[in-house]
Amino acid sequence: MKNRFKTPIRSWIGRLVMWCWAGPVLAQTTILPAEVRQEIFPPQTQHVHGSSLAALPNGDLLAVWFQGSGERTANDVKLMGARKSKNADTWSAPFLMADTPDVPDCNPVLFLNQKNELFLVWIAVLGNRWEQSVLRVRRSTDFQNPGAPRWHWQDNILLQPGEEFVEEVKIRMKELPDSHQGWSEYAPSYENLILEAITDSKKRSIGWMTRIKPLISEEKIILPLYSDGFNFSLMAISEDEGNTWKPSKPVVGKGPIQPALAQRKNGDIVAMMRDSGDSPTRIQQSISKDRGISWSAAQKTSFPNTASVELAVLQDGRWWMVGNDLHDGRYRLALWISSDEGQTWSNPRYLEDDPEKKGGFSYPSLIQDSSGKVHLSYSRHFPSAKTIQYLQLDPQKIR
Repeated sequence: MKNRFKTPIRSWIGRLVMWCWAGPVLAQTTILPAEVRQEIFPPQTQHVHGSSLAALPNGDLLAVWFQGSGERTANDVKLMGARKSKNADTWSAPFLMADTPDVPDCNPVLFLNQKNELFLVWIAVLGNRWEQSVLRVRRSTDFQNPGAPRWHWQDNILLQPGEEFVEEVKIRMKELPDSHQGWSEYAPSYENLILEAITDSKKRSIGWMTRIKPLISEEKIILPLYSDGFNFSLMAISEDEGNTWKPSKPVVGKGPIQPALAQRKNGDIVAMMRDSGDSPTRIQQSISKDRGISWSAAQKTSFPNTASVELAVLQDGRWWMVGNDLHDGRYRLALWISSDEGQTWSNPRYLEDDPEKKGGFSYPSLIQDSSGKVHLSYSRHFPSAKTIQYLQLDPQKIR
């Protein structure tokens, strides 16, 4: 009996000594398989962030992101892009997409309207302050050749929310739970000072920022926007293929920003949003029952969240949502799946995870092409190596 246990005990003691010497083994998360997993460009030291993808009619993919020595405080920040041709294995070398001289350009969004005209919408950050940002737009009908699109139009999108905006904020504020923890650039003590800030027509008219792709139908384009000044959101709505825009009523809450949109079969539109309010930070949700004109007061869901989220309605009817299911960083990127239009969601599955918590994987862009493939881009940041990561996924293999 003594000899039977001698080797196992020594082995166990040896393992314990090694564990104490090397430290605990960090748990490994199972990462979802991707058909393609690649960097759009080699990692670099410059800040690269806020990517957006578009699937073009000829089968090409177009990506855009902002790049420079910082974000809003760095005047060298510009928009860069790359193209993945239909039959190519890799992305092209990056090329310039837009650069407002001596002003940071950030948060680009790519999309095609119903006439297959390409739009690039972004913000120029005046005075190096988010709440003074101006919406800019470029349009192209010549975008399927190698390199950057040839832009035939550039303008600003100017919104002028009126007294209806003021009244809506007052109404929705009453529906929110009492809290003195919310914040915004205009209102450190949120509730009372926000009600004062909304009376300023200038503050209502500037500082609306892009982040997520629009919801597009035959009737309208609904482009989600948010404000760091008010720390909530609204939509820019076009009913003429992007020629003119008008504001929706605001999406009011304690920090609901960067809306990602999905439409149910009954016409309701669901907005899932980053939580920039009081702790604990969770994905916030608002619903519109009138095609995006007005929105319920935003409420926290049960999903942990520290950054931007993305939504896509797949061709098979499922909804995919991507975000950071964390309270303490961006070192893990999760995918949730819903088969009942966002009423319930699966447990998270993972696209990225860094057990050492040194990496950051955030600001996803999620689209599906006409062949059914799902394409995802996101910021992949380590202390001295930053890039935009690209994944191609087969949704039929992910259930």
